Amino acid sequence: MQIGLIGLGKMGYNLALNMKQKGHTVVAFDASKPAMERIQKEGIKTVSSSAELAASLTGRRVIWIMVPAGQVVDVVINNLKNYLAADDILIDGGNSYFKDSIQRAKDLEKTGVFLLDCGTSGGVKGALQGVCTMIGGWKDAFTYCEPLFKSISVEGGYLYCGKSGSGHFIKMIHNGIEYGMMQSIAEGFELMHKHNAQLDLGAIANVWNHGSVVRSWLLELTQHALEKEKNLESIKGVMHSSGEGKWTVETALEMGVPAPVITMSLLMRYRSQQEDTFSGRVVAALRNEFGGHDVEKKG
Repeated sequence: MQIGLIGLGKMGYNLALNMKQKGHTVVAFDASKPAMERIQKEGIKTVSSSAELAASLTGRRVIWIMVPAGQVVDVVINNLKNYLAADDILIDGGNSYFKDSIQRAKDLEKTGVFLLDCGTSGGVKGALQGVCTMIGGWKDAFTYCEPLFKSISVEGGYLYCGKSGSGHFIKMIHNGIEYGMMQSIAEGFELMHKHNAQLDLGAIANVWNHGSVVRSWLLELTQHALEKEKNLESIKGVMHSSGEGKWTVETALEMGVPAPVITMSLLMRYRSQQEDTFSGRVVAALRNEFGGHDVEKKG
């Protein structure tokens, strides 16, 4: 399949490589010239504008957008839509707010263009080796793109979730759960660190991942981070959030659904921006491990 890709950040870059490795023809564009020069070295064609990207694709065009949530998504879509035709498909693979995705799909429908909202999980490593994708939008558009989703996802790792917005809604809840899981891991490791600073926390994470009921990829990443730096001394315990946790809590409030664990994990991220804690350092390290998110260094 021929794919246009806009956005060559950490996730977009590896997704482009993943698509190429699976036999798809990728044409990429990014506002960053160094990002495009880097992907060119991998044998992927780049273009200099959204208009050129659309013009370079033939037949029913499929363009994957991999940019940060918010206004930048609207800018990308607005730059593209004048160059698209009825039945073309846009895939928003970022972490957009599901209500925004619903509205964008409605707006694009007026021009006959389909929007698929695709929650993409697996981190930077998964983007290259196989992601988990949750897709919402018109079923016909999904069916047309299904070979793409199947090829770049791990086995059994893609799902058509329903109408527009459902892919990003499910990814939002996924990230809310992720907030709670990471906070729980961090608090447990802070308790052990406080009890005895000489404990080998990396070894504990490792043994827990061999048969215990709490074994998980997040614990593998915890082990990796603690083996690189025993007490994470160089990292400030500042835990940033990218929006999904807040949206999950807001949605829970709108629905009247109690979500205390997710809510507290979000509030702990806000707290971490006021005070450095060991649990904050654990979560900051975990975000760096799975998603390549920046950490704030001490000094």
